[in-house]
Amino acid sequence: MQERFKNFTVLMTRITRSIRRLKTEEMKKWGLKSHHVSCLYYLYKNDSLTATELGEICEEDKASLSRAIESLEEDGYIVCNSKTQKRYRSPLVLTEKGREAGKRISDKVDEVLKSTAMGVSEEERETMYRALECVCLSLEKLCNEFND
Repeated sequence: MQERFKNFTVLMTRITRSIRRLKTEEMKKWGLKSHHVSCLYYLYKNDSLTATELGEICEEDKASLSRAIESLEEDGYIVCNSKTQKRYRSPLVLTEKGREAGKRISDKVDEVLKSTAMGVSEEERETMYRALECVCLSLEKLCNEFND
Protein backbone atom coordinates (compact mmCIF):
# COMPACT_ATOMS: atom_id res chain seq x y z
CA MET A 1 0.00 0.00 0.00
CA GLN A 2 2.87 2.36 0.83
CA GLU A 3 4.48 1.75 -2.60
CA ARG A 4 1.14 2.35 -4.34
CA PHE A 5 0.71 5.66 -2.53
CA LYS A 6 4.24 6.72 -3.45
CA ASN A 7 3.80 5.72 -7.10
CA PHE A 8 0.49 7.53 -7.42
CA THR A 9 1.47 10.76 -5.69
CA VAL A 10 4.91 10.98 -7.30
CA LEU A 11 3.57 10.29 -10.79
CA MET A 12 0.73 12.79 -10.42
CA THR A 13 3.15 15.43 -9.12
CA ARG A 14 5.59 14.81 -11.97
CA ILE A 15 2.80 14.99 -14.57
CA THR A 16 1.41 18.19 -13.08
CA ARG A 17 4.88 19.75 -12.90
CA SER A 18 5.61 18.83 -16.52
CA ILE A 19 2.31 20.28 -17.74
CA ARG A 20 2.93 23.49 -15.80
CA ARG A 21 6.45 23.74 -17.25
CA LEU A 22 5.20 23.22 -20.80
CA LYS A 23 2.55 25.89 -20.33
CA THR A 24 5.01 28.33 -18.76
CA GLU A 25 7.70 27.86 -21.41
CA GLU A 26 5.26 28.05 -24.31
CA MET A 27 3.51 31.14 -22.97
CA LYS A 28 6.83 32.88 -22.27
CA LYS A 29 7.41 32.94 -26.03
CA TRP A 30 4.35 35.16 -26.41
CA GLY A 31 4.76 37.19 -23.23
CA LEU A 32 1.84 35.45 -21.55
CA LYS A 33 1.43 33.43 -18.35
CA SER A 34 0.60 29.73 -17.99
CA HIS A 35 -2.90 30.46 -16.67
CA HIS A 36 -3.73 32.11 -20.02
CA VAL A 37 -3.40 28.77 -21.86
CA SER A 38 -6.79 27.35 -20.90
CA CYS A 39 -8.62 30.64 -21.49
CA LEU A 40 -7.22 31.09 -24.98
CA TYR A 41 -7.52 27.38 -25.85
CA TYR A 42 -11.18 27.02 -24.82
CA LEU A 43 -12.23 30.34 -26.31
CA TYR A 44 -10.54 29.30 -29.55
CA LYS A 45 -12.36 25.95 -29.54
CA ASN A 46 -15.75 27.45 -28.60
CA ASP A 47 -15.72 30.85 -30.36
CA SER A 48 -17.40 32.56 -27.40
CA LEU A 49 -17.86 31.75 -23.71
CA THR A 50 -18.92 33.68 -20.65
CA ALA A 51 -16.52 33.92 -17.71
CA THR A 52 -18.80 31.50 -15.84
CA GLU A 53 -18.69 28.95 -18.66
CA LEU A 54 -14.94 29.38 -19.01
CA GLY A 55 -14.51 28.80 -15.27
CA GLU A 56 -16.52 25.58 -15.44
CA ILE A 57 -14.49 24.25 -18.36
CA CYS A 58 -11.08 25.32 -17.05
CA GLU A 59 -11.75 24.37 -13.42
CA GLU A 60 -9.91 27.55 -12.38
CA ASP A 61 -10.78 29.47 -9.23
CA LYS A 62 -12.73 32.68 -9.80
CA ALA A 63 -9.97 35.04 -8.69
CA SER A 64 -7.32 33.48 -10.92
CA LEU A 65 -9.69 33.32 -13.88
CA SER A 66 -10.76 36.92 -13.35
CA ARG A 67 -7.12 38.09 -13.36
CA ALA A 68 -6.40 36.04 -16.50
CA ILE A 69 -9.43 37.48 -18.31
CA GLU A 70 -8.55 41.03 -17.28
CA SER A 71 -4.95 40.58 -18.42
CA LEU A 72 -5.97 39.04 -21.76
CA GLU A 73 -8.44 41.85 -22.34
CA GLU A 74 -5.88 44.54 -21.52
CA ASP A 75 -3.35 42.92 -23.87
CA GLY A 76 -5.85 42.76 -26.73
CA TYR A 77 -6.42 38.98 -26.88
CA ILE A 78 -10.10 39.01 -25.92
CA VAL A 79 -13.01 41.44 -25.89
CA CYS A 80 -16.20 41.60 -23.91
CA ASN A 81 -18.71 43.29 -26.19
CA SER A 82 -21.66 43.37 -23.80
CA LYS A 83 -21.87 46.32 -21.44
CA THR A 84 -25.43 45.58 -20.30
CA GLN A 85 -25.03 42.18 -18.65
CA LYS A 86 -23.06 41.37 -15.54
CA ARG A 87 -19.43 40.79 -16.41
CA TYR A 88 -19.39 37.07 -15.61
CA ARG A 89 -22.43 36.52 -17.84
CA SER A 90 -21.11 38.50 -20.80
CA PRO A 91 -19.71 36.64 -23.81
CA LEU A 92 -15.94 36.78 -24.20
CA VAL A 93 -14.63 36.64 -27.75
CA LEU A 94 -11.11 36.34 -29.12
CA THR A 95 -9.72 39.21 -31.16
CA GLU A 96 -7.66 38.47 -34.26
CA LYS A 97 -4.57 38.48 -32.03
CA GLY A 98 -6.37 36.09 -29.66
CA ARG A 99 -7.43 33.76 -32.46
CA GLU A 100 -3.84 33.61 -33.67
CA ALA A 101 -2.60 32.74 -30.17
CA GLY A 102 -5.47 30.27 -29.70
CA LYS A 103 -4.57 28.51 -32.95
CA ARG A 104 -0.92 28.20 -31.93
CA ILE A 105 -1.91 26.89 -28.49
CA SER A 106 -4.37 24.42 -30.03
CA ASP A 107 -1.69 23.17 -32.43
CA LYS A 108 0.78 22.81 -29.54
CA VAL A 109 -1.79 20.91 -27.45
CA ASP A 110 -2.39 18.53 -30.37
CA GLU A 111 1.36 18.05 -30.73
CA VAL A 112 1.83 17.33 -27.01
CA LEU A 113 -1.12 14.93 -26.90
CA LYS A 114 0.19 13.10 -29.95
CA SER A 115 3.71 12.76 -28.56
CA THR A 116 2.52 11.68 -25.10
CA ALA A 117 0.27 9.05 -26.66
CA MET A 118 3.13 7.22 -28.36
CA GLY A 119 3.27 3.65 -27.12
CA VAL A 120 -0.22 3.81 -25.59
CA SER A 121 -3.10 2.14 -27.41
CA GLU A 122 -6.51 3.77 -27.67
CA GLU A 123 -7.92 1.08 -25.36
CA GLU A 124 -5.20 1.73 -22.77
CA ARG A 125 -5.83 5.46 -22.98
CA GLU A 126 -9.58 5.01 -22.47
CA THR A 127 -8.91 2.73 -19.48
CA MET A 128 -6.47 5.26 -18.02
CA TYR A 129 -8.96 8.13 -18.32
CA ARG A 130 -11.76 6.04 -16.79
CA ALA A 131 -9.46 5.11 -13.90
CA LEU A 132 -8.34 8.71 -13.40
CA GLU A 133 -11.98 9.85 -13.40
CA CYS A 134 -12.78 7.29 -10.68
CA VAL A 135 -9.79 8.39 -8.61
CA CYS A 136 -10.70 12.06 -9.08
CA LEU A 137 -14.33 11.53 -8.04
CA SER A 138 -13.28 9.49 -5.01
CA LEU A 139 -10.79 12.13 -3.89
CA GLU A 140 -13.36 14.91 -4.36
CA LYS A 141 -15.86 12.92 -2.31
CA LEU A 142 -13.31 12.51 0.49
CA CYS A 143 -12.53 16.24 0.38
CA ASN A 144 -16.23 17.09 0.59
CA GLU A 145 -16.59 14.80 3.61
CA PHE A 146 -13.87 16.81 5.37
CA ASN A 147 -15.88 19.97 4.73
CA ASP A 148 -19.12 18.52 6.13
